[in-house]
Amino acid sequence: MLRSVRKFVVRFTGGLRFRLTLTYVVFFSILLAFLGFFFRQTIQTLYDDQFRNLLTEELGAVHGYLRIEKPKRKGQKREVNWYYDRDDPEEALIVDRLRQTYFLADPAGSVVEMSSRFRQLPVESADRIRTAIQKREQSWTVVRDHSGTPYLIHTAIILSEDDLPYYIAIGRSVADGERFLREFTWYYGWMLPLMIVSSAVLGWFMAGRALTPVDDVAEIAQRITGSNLTVQIPTRGCGDELDRLIDAFNRMIERLDASFTQTRQFSTDVSHELRTPLTAIRGQLEVALLAAKTPEQYQEAILNALQDVERLSRTIRALLLLSQAESGQLALMNQPVRLDKVVADVVEQFQIPADGGQVRLSVIRSEEVVIDGDLVQIERLVSNLLSNAVKYTPAQGQIQLSVYAAGDEARLVIADTGVGIAQDHLPYIFDRFYRVPGRQKGENSPEKGLGLGLSFVAWIVKAHGGSIDVRSRLGSGTVFTVSIPRGAPREPESAVSDRHPVTA
Repeated sequence: MLRSVRKFVVRFTGGLRFRLTLTYVVFFSILLAFLGFFFRQTIQTLYDDQFRNLLTEELGAVHGYLRIEKPKRKGQKREVNWYYDRDDPEEALIVDRLRQTYFLADPAGSVVEMSSRFRQLPVESADRIRTAIQKREQSWTVVRDHSGTPYLIHTAIILSEDDLPYYIAIGRSVADGERFLREFTWYYGWMLPLMIVSSAVLGWFMAGRALTPVDDVAEIAQRITGSNLTVQIPTRGCGDELDRLIDAFNRMIERLDASFTQTRQFSTDVSHELRTPLTAIRGQLEVALLAAKTPEQYQEAILNALQDVERLSRTIRALLLLSQAESGQLALMNQPVRLDKVVADVVEQFQIPADGGQVRLSVIRSEEVVIDGDLVQIERLVSNLLSNAVKYTPAQGQIQLSVYAAGDEARLVIADTGVGIAQDHLPYIFDRFYRVPGRQKGENSPEKGLGLGLSFVAWIVKAHGGSIDVRSRLGSGTVFTVSIPRGAPREPESAVSDRHPVTA
């Protein structure tokens, strides 16, 4: 039971919905706490500024009403008088308010006047008053009376008629401001947990709404198997990150479907290609076992079987090499390669077979072009294309090659006057084991190929970051145009594309 609960808690807290909600709640809580602190400090500052401005104005009013008169006779004390119109109720009210929290001391620090309310507040010592008078300093302090009521006290220096400095202090109760701040803090502190809980509920709901399409994607993905890879997840049409994820997932499914299809086709093709020579070998051996009478008959049967074994070995070697190439195990050994020189060497090798078939083989354009590539693979590319051209070009035909630079690319063009390829077959000529039905050179046509040569050509071109274009018309010949970047390849060496640009 405890293990099940622990597993549920781990799965619940490890979910994306929980993490999104937790992130939202933590951020919202920090934001609310910061806003509460900010507003409290702002309110406190506003109250403080308001009381300071009010006491500054009242101190100015004290200077207008209060007179510390010089002694009329020697030995007399200075008189402190408030001059205002006592018959004016408004003016009398102002002076009465000024004297509610009021304190006046002479240069010696002795108390001259003190209001009854100020008597309930702690009074500065005589030494402190004398120091303040000497420094002519002003101060702001918050003190509390015996009942705990806070007062903001503003102290300053006022001069008598004979310019003798006196120490004056006036104050105002700030109990209302403190009470408002306490109430604000209490109410905000009480509402903060409620707002956090509400944000958690809202965040959980919003995260669930946001992750609903993800759950839909997961549900559809669980239904996808190797037999129904054509399933597509519909996009929401919002163009957001989730739609891009769905689109990427759909493209991945398309690639998997193409890969599965290719794998199934490959298995079928391999089975077919291996079954034919094996069946032939078995038949020949069975015939020799039952019908052969002389050593010459046995020798002929063994020779035919060896030819089929050789064809089988060539098929297996070609399949292994192509499999290594497509899986990235066949790495390119890049180096500067003179494409025009490679073409000249391969043409020289095919000159004798071409002459034997009465085919005119020539290089009509050759420019010095350097590419960064694998010499062995580039030779194989040219050899495979040229082999097909010689194989399917009848007597009195011609094959022309061109090598030249076209901007940042090196271009190789192989044009023949052979039998050509029907338009319906052009998109498939780079597929493994694909052979154009009925495509024969004639009576002198060599043995039928494996159907892997152009697959090698497509891989070599793509691995070098290039492209291959095919133009053909049945009965009029074929033109292969290979374009490879001059310099470093633009794609990884093991890059393999399932699509090749083929133009009719």
